[in-house]
Amino acid sequence: MRRPIPLCYRCRMSHPDPHPDFNLLPTLDVLLAEGSVARAARRLGLSASAMSRALARLREATGDPLLVRAGRGLVPTPRALALREPVARLVQEAQAVLRPEQAPDLGRLERTFVLRTSDGFAENAGPALLARVKREAPGVRLHFLLKADKDSSGLRDGTVDLETGVVSGSMGPELRAQALFRDRFVGVVRRGHPLAGRQVGLDDYVAAQHVAVYRRSTNGGKASHVDAALEALGLARNIATIVAGFSTALALARATDLVATVPERHTSALREGIHSFDLPLAVAPITVSLLWHPRAQADPAHRWLRAVVLEVCGDHAAGMSSSA
Repeated sequence: MRRPIPLCYRCRMSHPDPHPDFNLLPTLDVLLAEGSVARAARRLGLSASAMSRALARLREATGDPLLVRAGRGLVPTPRALALREPVARLVQEAQAVLRPEQAPDLGRLERTFVLRTSDGFAENAGPALLARVKREAPGVRLHFLLKADKDSSGLRDGTVDLETGVVSGSMGPELRAQALFRDRFVGVVRRGHPLAGRQVGLDDYVAAQHVAVYRRSTNGGKASHVDAALEALGLARNIATIVAGFSTALALARATDLVATVPERHTSALREGIHSFDLPLAVAPITVSLLWHPRAQADPAHRWLRAVVLEVCGDHAAGMSSSA
C-alpha cells in the first residue's frame, strides 16, 4: 500500500518558497506532457525513483499534487491542466534564450543601423550598399553620420553601430576592427588647371597652392601623411586654406586653382569630372577599416550587415584596381 504524500498544500500555498528552483521547470513540462512518472523518467533519462523525488519537490513547490492516482494510472489536477501550456511556453522561451541566435529573417527584419563614416564613404560606397540592403532586407534603414573626428564614443554607448576609418592609437582597445581596403593618395586639380594633362614633378607640387584636409582646426599638432612625407625631404606644402573633409577640398579644387590631395578609392565618386594625378613623392598608403563594439559581435543582424559592407567595399576596391 502506497504511503500518502506528506505535504500540507494549504500551508505551502500560504508560505510559498521565495527562491523556487527553476531547474524543475523542464521536469514539470515533461511530467505534464506525459502524465506518467515512468514515461517522463524514460524521456529525461532518469530512474523512476529520481523522477518520483522530482515530482515530490514539484508538489512541494507548487502546493498542489499535480498528478493523482486514478485506478492504475495518474491523472492531472486542475492546477496541472492550467499549468501545462504556460510551462511548455516558458521552457521553450528559456531554451531559445540559452542557444545561439539563429540567422535573422532578412525579409522581415525591421531595424535602423547607424554608420559613422568620413565624407566620401556614403557617396562612394553608399549606392551599392543601399541597393544590396534593399534587395536582401527591405525593412532595414541605414543612417549615415559624418565622422568629423576619431572619437569613437558612439560605438561604446550604442548610438553608433558601425564606423569606418583608419585605426589609430586613440581607438579604444576593446573595439573590433576589420580591414575594408587599402588606399593611396592622389593629387586633384580642375580641368584646365596648369598641372592638368602633364606629369607633375615634385617642384611643381610644392610650388602650387594647396587645400589641406585636417579633421581639427589645429590638426591636433600632427602632420598628415603627405606633410610627413614632405617633411622627411625637408619640404612643405604651400597651404592656402584648410578644410575638415575631402568633399569640401574637392569642391574647392574643382572651382579654383587649388590642389587637393585625397585618398583615391575613398573619393572615386567625388572626383568625377576633375583631373587626378599621381603624387611625385612616396606617401605611405592607408588602410580603411570597419569598426564596431564587442556588444554587437554575435548579433546576427549586425553580423549580416558587417558582411555586406565588407563585400560591397571589396567589390568596389576590385573594380577600382581593374580600371586603374
